[in-house]
Amino acid sequence: MLKIGLTGGIATGKSTVKEIFKQLGAYVIDADEIVKNLWQSEKIQKKAEEILGIKVLDENNNLKAKEIANLVFKNKEKKEKLEQLFHPEVFKYIQSWFKEIEEKDKNAVAIAEVPLMIETGSYKNYDIIILIYAPKEIQIKRLLKKGYTLEDAIQRINSQMDIEEKRKYADIIIDNTSNLKELKKQVEKTFLRLREKVVEKNNS
Repeated sequence: MLKIGLTGGIATGKSTVKEIFKQLGAYVIDADEIVKNLWQSEKIQKKAEEILGIKVLDENNNLKAKEIANLVFKNKEKKEKLEQLFHPEVFKYIQSWFKEIEEKDKNAVAIAEVPLMIETGSYKNYDIIILIYAPKEIQIKRLLKKGYTLEDAIQRINSQMDIEEKRKYADIIIDNTSNLKELKKQVEKTFLRLREKVVEKNNS
């Protein structure tokens, strides 16, 4: 089995690539989905409220996701503390998922989409790191299309490690500056390479 880390900046197309990999036959997991599930835990909610200084649920018991996001993107210290709360739990979950996949399929290409794997250092635990790349101006363009203000878009991009810096950590770079057709071609080509690497690994 190959443990693949899939990462990139905001609005680079990570989720689209993850879905294409899934359609091709890869096993995929998404750190953001794990975080959503972790928010259901009362213990996590309580600790998050201590960090953020606000109630994390509204009167209907729904997570105030937008309010929390706005708060952490504007406050580096709170952002870091919240990440310290979630990342060990996310990491633990992904490791046990990998173990589960390996037990049932030795030839698996197992891909974890983790936006902050380089920032947290967890990238060291993967066999291969795939970076989805788009330059900053394209990231901004895509965020504006999604309804963000220019100020918000820049703030969110700047709150993460620079995408050019992330390139240094990648074993494979998928360039998502063109269209979906081009992106699919690159992902298909990458998937074939990964299948070959699994076979090589299992035969060595």
